Amino acid sequence: MSATGSTEESNKPIDSSSSLAEPFLSKPPLLYPSQIEEPEPTHFNPNESDPTQFLQITYNSGPRQFKDLPFLILFILFVLCTFGFGIFSIFNKNPNYSNLSSFKYDLNSTSCVKDSIFFPQTSVKNSIFFLNSASNSSVLKGLIWSLVITLILSGPICFLLLLLLKHYTKQLVYISLPLFIVLPVFFNVYWFVACTLGSSCSDAFPLAYRILLLVFVFLVIGIVVWIFVANWHRIELTVMIIGVASNALSKNLGLFVALPLLTFGLAFYYAPIIVFLVFARLNGKIIPKASGEGYSCVWKQDSWVPAYFTLAILTMLWSLTTMVEAQVYVISGTIAQWYFSKEDSAPKRGIRSSLRNAFGPSSGTVCLSGLLICAVRMVRAAVDSARQEEVPGMVTLVLRCCVNALMSAVDFLNKFTINFAAITGEAYCTSAKMTYELLKRNLLSAVFVETVSSRLLAGIAFVLSALYAIVTCAILKGASNLGVDSYFVAALAWILLIVVLGFFVHVLDNVIETVYVCFAIDRDRGEVYKPEVHEVYVHLPISRNHRSTAVPRTSGV
Repeated sequence: MSATGSTEESNKPIDSSSSLAEPFLSKPPLLYPSQIEEPEPTHFNPNESDPTQFLQITYNSGPRQFKDLPFLILFILFVLCTFGFGIFSIFNKNPNYSNLSSFKYDLNSTSCVKDSIFFPQTSVKNSIFFLNSASNSSVLKGLIWSLVITLILSGPICFLLLLLLKHYTKQLVYISLPLFIVLPVFFNVYWFVACTLGSSCSDAFPLAYRILLLVFVFLVIGIVVWIFVANWHRIELTVMIIGVASNALSKNLGLFVALPLLTFGLAFYYAPIIVFLVFARLNGKIIPKASGEGYSCVWKQDSWVPAYFTLAILTMLWSLTTMVEAQVYVISGTIAQWYFSKEDSAPKRGIRSSLRNAFGPSSGTVCLSGLLICAVRMVRAAVDSARQEEVPGMVTLVLRCCVNALMSAVDFLNKFTINFAAITGEAYCTSAKMTYELLKRNLLSAVFVETVSSRLLAGIAFVLSALYAIVTCAILKGASNLGVDSYFVAALAWILLIVVLGFFVHVLDNVIETVYVCFAIDRDRGEVYKPEVHEVYVHLPISRNHRSTAVPRTSGV
């Protein structure tokens, strides 16, 4: 749909509702040339970029060129080296590693030789007996059944939550808000009372420490209350944003099949690497070592094993962040196809084309984005570790501040870049530049200020998982003889469900950001593909000093 051919038709819903949904146009003649009777002459400056080059930003449904190939090649080299040396470690393993205690130092040969009197079967039999006894315990059975049932029910729970967020967003949010406070207070008081009444817990945990922990948790709850009170004026807008994103996600339910499959694919990809790491430990030899009592036999790893461990771990971390960015790419590409389509339903093969682009022409871009995220996480982990060590010195403090500023800048750059790359198929650096210019031209903040939606969704996920844990604990106490262990089983079920719901929140957050970028592209082109989106997103703050986006219509439009 072109900006000149559909201006009059696409803006009818906006004229009939409110002028709030009109795009911010810094140069209206560029967006609506058909409405100008006598265009004013302009002076062309070759040093300035032509603003009309941004008017055709939309979803690129045609063939895409491969971008950022060097990073794809580098990632493939990492994977090939990891698998290659891993296969070598399997064939080069030393079978005597597990029998180290059976080797004794021989004075005649000045080397370690195997003692023929050693019987290793005893420890194996003991370990097998222990595993058999543990597998027959009621706690393990209750834990397995609870986790399996939780995993099965997590799918319907996510689907039900999506339907509630789509049709009853306001009711669900306002019902959940009091529970954000009530449930933590209940758990805090219940734990304190139960630990005080229990003799074993009260003996192991003195009263002073219990009171200190109780007060600390109440302080955290108070901070949460303050956050919601300070952002209360944005709750209504957040409710509408969540409703729009839930509607968009409900039109593309196939993502709940594709994204878990990608996660399982990553786990399947990790399996051989973990096997390689296990076998890499078996590469070495048994050598004699002088000690105070003479010589003893010790295991010495080959010199290349630590380097392989570093390579394999880096490959796994890079693969993890790359898969996360690939999922964001697939979400953005699928939602963008729905947004820029004339029909309200999802386009056919939308997810398939997004997967093909993510692991095809844009695979280098995804690898680069994953590499940046991986580097940021590693540097921040190193900074946090150095902070815990409390290394003194002004230079160390300045270095930490510089590193934190650099990491924040990278996060700022990467926020919408992968979303834009999924929509247009551009390279990473080009997408970062064009995203910034797109939002700047339309007076939209380059930082998505409506982070309340993420906190609200996380709170709703916490409430649902906590209620599920309470029900699970009650059922275990009434239908089993686990006793105190029922709390442990219920806690693990709660963790599993909150992980699944956290993944759902992550997907919905990416939908919100993708719709935000699509909305910016719409405004840049002067078009309205989804009027219901414009009616909500137009109220987002345009800067830190503005609370409303109400702007009068331009006279030339």
